[in-house]
Amino acid sequence: MRNEESIDILLVEDEETLALIIKDTLEGQGFRIRLAKDGEEGLRLFFQEKPDVLVADVMMPRMDGFEMVRRIRQRDRLTPVLFLTARSAINDVVEGFELGANDYLKKPFGMQELIVRIKALLGRAIRTADVPVRQEVHEIGTYLFTPRTQRLLHNGTETELSHRETEILRRLCERQDQVVDMRAVLLDLWGDDSFFNQRSLHVFITKLRHKLTKDERIRIVNVRGIGYKLVVYT
Repeated sequence: MRNEESIDILLVEDEETLALIIKDTLEGQGFRIRLAKDGEEGLRLFFQEKPDVLVADVMMPRMDGFEMVRRIRQRDRLTPVLFLTARSAINDVVEGFELGANDYLKKPFGMQELIVRIKALLGRAIRTADVPVRQEVHEIGTYLFTPRTQRLLHNGTETELSHRETEILRRLCERQDQVVDMRAVLLDLWGDDSFFNQRSLHVFITKLRHKLTKDERIRIVNVRGIGYKLVVYT
């Protein structure tokens, strides 16, 4: 297991005072921190420094956090990304996850919570790196779903899924016709099972339902208070 001394974090934050507070706090915990003041600088430093974790504000000048992460994910789908955001609208958070973010913290936040979230992201990234790559393909009615490439194929037409959509659908496929526990998904992918994150998960389920509508036999069933179940009716 890696220790904090070997962990490099790129912090992209345009509020100078907050950036310095975060930097001093994390360096006091043994992390190595590199600062960027906007999305353009953050994008350049990300590929130059290749950090272990990216922590980024959403609202920034020149290039916002969403656009920066969208460009990063075109070349790097694995480095954990944590958004810092003052936004509270559910659609903004969902947009961040669709772009490939792994977690978020709403401002204002406690420094200890930030440290816990970073360590949790690193733990999940290490576990993922230790798992052998499998070219798994799931048949969902007339669809073919390949998690590794994040694509759905239907009658020769490919649809690219977001990272979050892929992870949710993979869990549903692995337990087809069985209920996938909502709390387990939230803890694994979001880090907590708050009501806000439950709403976010439901938005992703709705998006997946829409992308599977070309086969009318497919249903993602909501088992109220428990979770979701993928069913293909004959």
